[in-house]
Amino acid sequence: MAYGSEPEGFIEPVSMEDDPTELFVGDRGVLDADIRRVLVQLLRRRFITAEKSPRQWRTLLDHQAVIESRLHDLFIRLVVDHDRGIAYKRQVRSEELDVPVLLKDDAYTRAETLVLVHLRTVFQRERGAGEKSARVDVDELEQTVLTYFDLAGGDAAARREIRRAVERLAREGLIEEESEGRFRITPLVEIVLSVEKLSELKAWLRESAGRGPLRSDPRASDDAEEIEE
Repeated sequence: MAYGSEPEGFIEPVSMEDDPTELFVGDRGVLDADIRRVLVQLLRRRFITAEKSPRQWRTLLDHQAVIESRLHDLFIRLVVDHDRGIAYKRQVRSEELDVPVLLKDDAYTRAETLVLVHLRTVFQRERGAGEKSARVDVDELEQTVLTYFDLAGGDAAARREIRRAVERLAREGLIEEESEGRFRITPLVEIVLSVEKLSELKAWLRESAGRGPLRSDPRASDDAEEIEE
């Protein structure tokens, strides 16, 4: 064999996007199935976590550049928090560029915001004390949040609001029920409610305490956004 010639059967390597595999009839996509699944989950879900989805997390890290490229085509930014093992999306916003908004700011209701403040406070306190995890009892949480409601007409409606708030935050993965009425607070709470926003809301609550129970509707926008409907 002459020097510099290629061995028989040698195939010149090509990039992933130049060698697509058709996954369905008429498929014009260029990404492997696993990468497409991660991309879809990033668009569908609020978060991808290393703890809950280790395989998708690994795929995300291995192919982060191409996934970011696809999201950037939609004016969406990918945020990967390696320390917490959390990935989520953000809408690109610019005053210089006309950016069509695909994601919406999904604000929390009054009850959801108050529950979130309590969860974030407990999480911060327990982590500050050196605990690896933080937990909360729903009855204790309920009693704390009820103090901010106007209960002149009874507390039944307020309790229903709080229970719905707990259910939503559990669906989003901010809390996980370990036993009946007892929840573990996940690190996602730090993403949804930053220290700065927590301080701002706590200050607002202290000011409101002198004016009686809340009748307004404080809201906290979370950092991870949803597809605009």
